[in-house]
Amino acid sequence: MNILLWHVHGSWTTAFVQGPHTYLVPVTPRRDPDGLGRARTFSWPDSVLEVTPEELGRTQVDLVLLQRPHELGLAERWLGGRRPGRDVPAVYLEHNAPDGNVPDTRHPFADRDDLTLVHVTHFNRLFWDNGSTRTHVIEHGIVDPGHQYTGNLARAAVVVNEPVRRGRYTGTDLLPVLSDAAPLDVFGMRTEGLAAHLGLPADRCRTADLPQQELHAALAERRLYLHPVRWTSLGLSLLEAMHLGMPVVALATTEAVEAIPPGAGTLSTRPEVLARAARRYLAEPEAAAEDGARARQAALERYGLKRFLTDWERLITEVRS
Repeated sequence: MNILLWHVHGSWTTAFVQGPHTYLVPVTPRRDPDGLGRARTFSWPDSVLEVTPEELGRTQVDLVLLQRPHELGLAERWLGGRRPGRDVPAVYLEHNAPDGNVPDTRHPFADRDDLTLVHVTHFNRLFWDNGSTRTHVIEHGIVDPGHQYTGNLARAAVVVNEPVRRGRYTGTDLLPVLSDAAPLDVFGMRTEGLAAHLGLPADRCRTADLPQQELHAALAERRLYLHPVRWTSLGLSLLEAMHLGMPVVALATTEAVEAIPPGAGTLSTRPEVLARAARRYLAEPEAAAEDGARARQAALERYGLKRFLTDWERLITEVRS
């Protein structure tokens, strides 16, 4: 089939496009957010094709995968008046936890009978008010990067985009106390200036923005993965770290409590508990490696690529029937 989807979430799309279909990704001359085209820092197969808005008007599309509210109108215009959900089967994929007025946050696509709403975690489906719209949960899948963990560097890895802007959502305010327990390497977009913003010495809070393949290798060298996020969907970087064989130290919030089983790390709502766990891993590298091996096994079992693609194939068949 030809599946139309926008390049919105590079890591998630990397898993989705491993399926058996042709994936049409809009591209515009400026490669703006509505036309980014193919990823430049992720490895996508040749079945992902760039298409211009003009080309979409005369292209067969068998399914539209929406990820942002405005894409519904955008798709109808670019598809020459074909309406997603009416003339072309459609799914709305919600990546995020609700933001604002929780737990009464109403989803923009609540009470619709023309499409299916898919959440990436059970937590998200629980907290969004979906109304009468048909809903499913398809949990994340990961392209396995392999068991790369060495933990040779006695530092904690954190992956977050825009930590200064996002602040308390991503637990940025917790980083100073956690950096006392373990020096931090924070990876992600727009992380520059983070140490100065937090008033930390540069060696206690280093930053970098790396492409995915380089990021995996860098993460695997760090002793542990730190996930201080208060409120978000389940970060794919957390699941990637577990696949790499890293032990996890994480706030017990949102879906993290389901994703990280006992023996794979430490979960707590108390930052001081997380700090103690980080200190222990720095002092006991063998314990870190053992917990990381259990984290990898748990991630492979629950967030493996085969299960993810199978779940999506089942849903696509249902939507098109």
